[in-house]
Amino acid sequence: MSEKKESSVINFISPKATIGKNVKIWHFAYVGDNTVVGNDVMIGSLTHVDYNVKIGNNCRIEGSVYIPPLTEIGNDVFIGPGTTFTNDPYPMSKRMIGVIVEDGAIIGGRSIIKAGVTIGKNSVIAMASVVTKDIPPDVVVMGHPARIKYSRSEYDVKKTNWDV
Repeated sequence: MSEKKESSVINFISPKATIGKNVKIWHFAYVGDNTVVGNDVMIGSLTHVDYNVKIGNNCRIEGSVYIPPLTEIGNDVFIGPGTTFTNDPYPMSKRMIGVIVEDGAIIGGRSIIKAGVTIGKNSVIAMASVVTKDIPPDVVVMGHPARIKYSRSEYDVKKTNWDV
C-alpha cells in the first residue's frame, strides 16, 4: 500500500515584490525584487519575472515566459507561452533598457521582443514573431522581423468569426 503525499509548489517570490489582489502564480515561477504585480494577474508555470518589473492589472502571462528587469507591462495584456523579452541591446553591455507593453496588447507565444521596444496600445504580435522596432497602437504584426499585416479591428473581426 502506498502513501499519498501532498505535492509542494516551489516558487520564489521576493519579499521585496509587491503582489496585488487575486494574483495566481503557478508552479516553479520566479518574481524578483522590487517588482510590482497588479490585481487579477495570472503568471504561468516556469515563468521568470525579474527584478524592477511592473505588471498592470488583469494580465495573463502564460508559462515559460522571461521578463527581464526594467520591463513595463500595462493593463489587460496577454503574453503567450515561451515569449522572451530582452533588455540588453548589445550583450553584454553595462546599460540596460526595458520593453514597454501598453494596455490591451496581445503577444503570441514564442515571440521575441528586442530591448527598448514599445508595443503600442491594443496591438497584436502574432506567434513566433521577432519584434525589433516599436509597434504602433491598434495593429497586428507578424514575421521575422515583425511587420504590420493588418489593423486590430480586422483582427477582432477574424477572432469573432472564429469564436462563432
